[in-house]
Amino acid sequence: MSQSAATFSNGWAIDTAPDLQNSTDNDYHPVFKAFLAGSFSGTFSTILFQPLDLVKTRLQNPTQHVVAATVNSRIQPGMITIFTNIIRQEQIVGLWRGMVPSVARCVPGVGIYFSSLHWLKAKMGKTKGDLGALEAVTLGVLARTMSGVALIPITVIKTRYESGVYKYNSLGGALKAIYKAEGFRGLSCGLGPTLARDAPFSGLYLMFYSQAKQRVPKEWLQSPGAASAVHFTCGIVAGIAASLATNPADVLKTNMQLYPDKFPNAFSAAVYVNQTYGVRGYFKGAVPRMLRRTLMAAMAWTVFEEVTRTIGLK
Repeated sequence: MSQSAATFSNGWAIDTAPDLQNSTDNDYHPVFKAFLAGSFSGTFSTILFQPLDLVKTRLQNPTQHVVAATVNSRIQPGMITIFTNIIRQEQIVGLWRGMVPSVARCVPGVGIYFSSLHWLKAKMGKTKGDLGALEAVTLGVLARTMSGVALIPITVIKTRYESGVYKYNSLGGALKAIYKAEGFRGLSCGLGPTLARDAPFSGLYLMFYSQAKQRVPKEWLQSPGAASAVHFTCGIVAGIAASLATNPADVLKTNMQLYPDKFPNAFSAAVYVNQTYGVRGYFKGAVPRMLRRTLMAAMAWTVFEEVTRTIGLK
């Protein structure tokens, strides 16, 4: 059976099985190859789907006053209205606001995730794509936690860039401004909800993906044409399921990172969301986030497959 992999950024997942015994002293280490392939595929898909992430952040911003409809006397800004408003005020290029921190987070983030997951699988002796459901969840959570902790400062800056509330001139300037005004706490705010969103997302995605793939006839995976369609479909299904399950944590993360003084912890953010919007408030931005996650999965999937084949990881 052919080996396979799956990934996507801001919550990536992979199921890859390179043969560690085939690497020679003159070859790059398989973990390094995974880092390069993951970074390339993640960067490509991040740039393409950045507008969806921007709209998701604006929808979750509690001070967003763009109104599309009012439900139960509560303001409910809509995705299309947000898109229109951004283009009207900031032109088309405004849809890619926050691209620099997004890429700065994506390139090392996906690479760290791939490397960590590959290393963890090798330590467990699971290099043949034979992960069980619980093993997939555990490895996905551990690898994503390692990546999330390392890159939380860039995550904070990315969220603030996209919100339109903060006017930073550069990535370095944002780091200095946040550290000067808020200290290390400002650069790590929202870490809890970020890990509560990304770690389970990666674990659930890897579980859904691997379980769905195991139910596909093996001969389909051995055919190059059919295998691509199978990977695409499994990635879409896994992305939708994992996105919906982790959206509440994403809402809390956004609120804490935009207004750390108002929401010093996840509980205060949860109380505000519940009192202001009700239960549906925990799913603000779910549509663009789900679209972005699933489309990025499919796109990164295709790119990763080609890159890993080219550089000899598979």
